[in-house]
Amino acid sequence: MADRRLQVFHTVAKQLSFTKAAELLFMTQPAVTFQVKQLEEHFNTRLFERSHGKISLTPAGELALDFAERILNLTGEMEARISELTGQVSGPLMIGASTTIAEYMLPRLLGEFKQRHPDTQARLTVANSETIENKVADHTLDIGLIESPSHHPNLVTEICCEDELVLICAPFSDLAKIASVSPQQVADHPYISRESGSGTRECIDDFLRMNGVNLDEVNVVMELGSREAIKGAVAAGLGVAVVSCTTVIKEVKLGELIAIPLDPPLRRQLSLVYPQEKFRSKLLQSFLDFLEQSPLIREYAVPRKLG
Repeated sequence: MADRRLQVFHTVAKQLSFTKAAELLFMTQPAVTFQVKQLEEHFNTRLFERSHGKISLTPAGELALDFAERILNLTGEMEARISELTGQVSGPLMIGASTTIAEYMLPRLLGEFKQRHPDTQARLTVANSETIENKVADHTLDIGLIESPSHHPNLVTEICCEDELVLICAPFSDLAKIASVSPQQVADHPYISRESGSGTRECIDDFLRMNGVNLDEVNVVMELGSREAIKGAVAAGLGVAVVSCTTVIKEVKLGELIAIPLDPPLRRQLSLVYPQEKFRSKLLQSFLDFLEQSPLIREYAVPRKLG
């Protein structure tokens, strides 16, 4: 509801980048530049210094940012208060999620939430955890579900559950009959890894390293950027992989893959992130309450209480 120019300026000021702001706001860079220019013309002063491809806030820009944050927070408070008066749970809910959560957890959750609150419209953005955090911090998204705790200073982080990662192998693999596998056994077999830069790969690498495995000795036979490609390669007997247990439920039921727990277990925290604001909209609070109470969460992971 706040002035669009103010929202755009706020995002650019926080990111100190027109390009990043455009990505977060789903706008073109010229459109972002135009909105900022309009605001500068309105105040008849520059809000940003532009030099050598970098931007910084002018004294006027610093002042404008301070007021913009207060105005945006007050707008959110006003909407929350009026929503409380009307008692309605309606309108768009802007949700961001990592790929795993978006593909395997959210569809049924959002379907059930829609049944309970038919006047709501969930709008989902799928991206990596860092992008989701930035979008929530800039109020482009109302809430995010990410695969690790957030350390963003302007966000509240609630650990909602834990996701267990397991080793998968073909039914004819020599590992298929054993009850659990050690980190060293993972390293000793032909291993199919996620691509460099993947959050899942980082989680697995940290786990192996912490359990005494030299990553240089892991027998990586291929790196793939798609979970479906990894599952297909494993099913064909090209190697083993470590994936979220939620992503192989169907293949395990069909007998196409074998899922084996790791010993010690490998679990990662799935977290909710939302802005640090005194007043939450009734819609957002209703969604948080729904997640806390929904039995569907328990189908995917070990539930934790949501604040």
